[in-house]
Amino acid sequence: MLVAGVDEVGRGPLAGAVVAAAVILDPQQPIAGLNDSKKLSPKRREQLAAEIRTKALAWSLGRAEVEEIDRINILQATFLAMQRALEALAMQPDLVKIDGNRCPKLPYRMEAIIGGDATVAEISAASILAKVARDAELVALDAQYPQYGFAKHKGYGTAAHLAALREHGATPIHRCSFAPVRAVLAQKA
Repeated sequence: MLVAGVDEVGRGPLAGAVVAAAVILDPQQPIAGLNDSKKLSPKRREQLAAEIRTKALAWSLGRAEVEEIDRINILQATFLAMQRALEALAMQPDLVKIDGNRCPKLPYRMEAIIGGDATVAEISAASILAKVARDAELVALDAQYPQYGFAKHKGYGTAAHLAALREHGATPIHRCSFAPVRAVLAQKA
């Protein structure tokens, strides 16, 4: 039975896309040290991501852009990113295990698992790939918008990010539907 693990990164940030990954691991090539991406150092995540990309039977990424997040809301955008990741897999799974408490309405046999990113290897692998991909995007965006500190906070609403938002306003990669960004836009207007 082919089992795909799916997880997303970037629901909470004020900026950037939400990124999901889908991974079907190869039972013949186990990967040691898989865990919730948030519990791993950036260096360990990078190492594991390379191993996952090499050893997995299939893996893919899906994303929903800022405009989509603002238009359909973050939960629906997360489900859209998950759908895109699943559809991009080179082989289709018999079962999809998703980190969290709800599944998107998709034509797969699905199971939502709270805390699955720490307990289910396929979901851990997806968590790692999604985090590595999204973090790299935010580091790249930091070069484009250096005054915001994206490389450090990855778009989350830290004190430094909120201060930069107030000082410099919102960028095209900020989520206008999120309250702190909406408040800055209202002040600037």
